Amino acid sequence: MSSKGSRDLLDRPLAALFCSSRCPGDLILQAYDAAQALRDAGVPLIGGFHTPIEQDCLDILLRGTQPVVICPARGIGRMRVKPAWKQPLAQRRLLLISPFDDAQMRMTKPLAAQRNRFVVDHAAALLVIHANPGGQTEAAARQALAQTKPVLTLPSPHNAHLITLGAHPVPVPHLAAAVQAAVSSRIP
Repeated sequence: MSSKGSRDLLDRPLAALFCSSRCPGDLILQAYDAAQALRDAGVPLIGGFHTPIEQDCLDILLRGTQPVVICPARGIGRMRVKPAWKQPLAQRRLLLISPFDDAQMRMTKPLAAQRNRFVVDHAAALLVIHANPGGQTEAAARQALAQTKPVLTLPSPHNAHLITLGAHPVPVPHLAAAVQAAVSSRIP
């Protein structure tokens, strides 16, 4: 395992952010509003931040002051630190951490699945913007539910399968408070 940044961020209760690569249009707009709400509320987050929506959310989150933990699905020893990450790293509110050694230079589906398990294991609760049925994001939600961790999602007919699994739909205006409450419920 390798890291760059403040490793003590893993000691905080974190909410994980997940979204499948393919995301319906109604959820894309809600995702941006959700990221702004979480940023404004200062909710500490963890995620792979790999899919397009996750990357857009990360850009929004990094404009805030809350801690963020980024978990790439590859080794990070040779990873270039993006310019937008430099200030949060210097402020000790950003952590790049990978469960993989530096020989893993490219992301693969198996590495992404392993990374997702790592993220779920380090999260107190999950926010799943959208999960394609049968995909890796749904598998992460199932893992969290099996560990009795709260899983929240956005209300949409496209998330009906997540709600059937046990995810709680929360409208964006109530999302930050719901995520904070879900994370707090997991603190011993």
